[in-house]
Amino acid sequence: MTLNETLVPTYLQMLAALSAWLGKAADQLPDDKAAAIMNARIAPDMFPLFTQICFTCVQAQEGISRLRQDDLPPATAALLDEGRGAGSGSQTIADAQARIADTLRIVEAAAADMPDLSPDTPVAHALPNGMIFDLTAAQYVRDWAIPQFYFHLMAAYAILRAQGVNLGKADYVAHMFGFLRPGTMPEPG
Repeated sequence: MTLNETLVPTYLQMLAALSAWLGKAADQLPDDKAAAIMNARIAPDMFPLFTQICFTCVQAQEGISRLRQDDLPPATAALLDEGRGAGSGSQTIADAQARIADTLRIVEAAAADMPDLSPDTPVAHALPNGMIFDLTAAQYVRDWAIPQFYFHLMAAYAILRAQGVNLGKADYVAHMFGFLRPGTMPEPG
């Protein structure tokens, strides 16, 4: 399995899940709670939901850029800044859905002509605070790209659950139902 075959489907299926969770939030929450949910957080010192969604999208865009050996596009930096500035803004579920849709388009477009990077290719991963991690492409995918993506994705899931959105394991692994053996779905009840 190539690094592309690991990251691209992960990003696509889980971003689609995140979008579906937000759809459930819009359907289930009263209008006033749905309007305020983007500022919700689990702990006072954590980023709010909108930031978690922006950072999930940034992680996907960044992972693709790194495997393409491209600089981060200005739009990714702008999304990162938007996420950092959330919490005092008036972002909506529709705004979050738009960021996810944009990221899905970026990942799909990049995947169409993605080079098959050798797992041993050096990747220098610089953080805004000046720290730089020297990794191989395989280490970058395993130790940074996937964990960071899921960190923000799970924070968003947890915030949605804490705000009363009826989500469960089936919502988290909705992509798995495509692999379900016919006749093995338990009967409800």
